[in-house]
Amino acid sequence: QVQLVVSGGGLVQPGGSLRLSCAASGIIFSRFSMAWYRQSPGKEREWVSTIYTGGSTTYADSVKGRFTISRDNAKNTVYMQMNSLKPEDTARYHCNAAGYSGSYWGQGTPLPVSF
Repeated sequence: QVQLVVSGGGLVQPGGSLRLSCAASGIIFSRFSMAWYRQSPGKEREWVSTIYTGGSTTYADSVKGRFTISRDNAKNTVYMQMNSLKPEDTARYHCNAAGYSGSYWGQGTPLPVSF
């Protein structure tokens, strides 16, 4: 059974920083591309960033320069370091694993950015 457990969300003030974690089990983690998505109320789910099996990364323009995705294959975990957070970053953040056996989603974590 594949599980992606997201942690680290919570209220943060504009300009602040936060790190999300997504711990995977039930897959050979190193063989999966890992991605973060987010969804704001009333909006469609939006892709944020991907880190591939080789370690290369891509980012949505809206977060480029502020967010950094990384992975630790020894811990089966992907991270998203988020700096200079803005109110428009407020969303529920989801983790995705895509690889040889399919695509899997974590439960998501809320990230409100507000004073």
